[in-house]
Amino acid sequence: MAHRLATEYVNATMQMTDVQMNQFLQSTIASQINFRVKVMDGGGQEIVLEDESGEEVHLPFERKDGFYVCELSCRLVTSELTNAVRKLFSAYKGSGKVNRIYRGFIMSYDYHEGAVKRIAQLAEDACSLVYEYKNTTGELQRLFNSNETEREIESIQRNINDLLDQRITTVSPCIIERIDEQLRNYNQRLFVLEA
Repeated sequence: MAHRLATEYVNATMQMTDVQMNQFLQSTIASQINFRVKVMDGGGQEIVLEDESGEEVHLPFERKDGFYVCELSCRLVTSELTNAVRKLFSAYKGSGKVNRIYRGFIMSYDYHEGAVKRIAQLAEDACSLVYEYKNTTGELQRLFNSNETEREIESIQRNINDLLDQRITTVSPCIIERIDEQLRNYNQRLFVLEA
């Protein structure tokens, strides 16, 4: 099994309410990760997490619309700190790119509100898609709710009625032949739509 060399957060964001921020601070007190809180201008906070090896990560939280919002770009090496940030990112529905770096390749994860949307394996000369979220339920619901087919059927039926009225009043064999050809085309299209 490949050994992870580092984990990189690229333009990642998280947001917390006041209650969630207090829960986060309480859970950090109970963990083996050391932390410091710096209060910033405007009500923001910078939380510094540090593991026993001395590796640290700075999490700057700004107050925006009643939330603490953290925008994060960092590279982590030790497993304790990596796990702490991973749990934090997952618990508070982070969004952004997380790269797990291995010798010879990178596994790149795109997150949106805590859920993985895409996983790609990046190597020196290639990129291969491992996973991509597809909202098949939503797409099926959209198709089910769509009434485009019914509208096209109604339009074809109106056109058929108009052509039949024209055919009754027309005496020219050439025009009747064109009308019959259009009626055959409409008939085939109706068969496909109603199938």
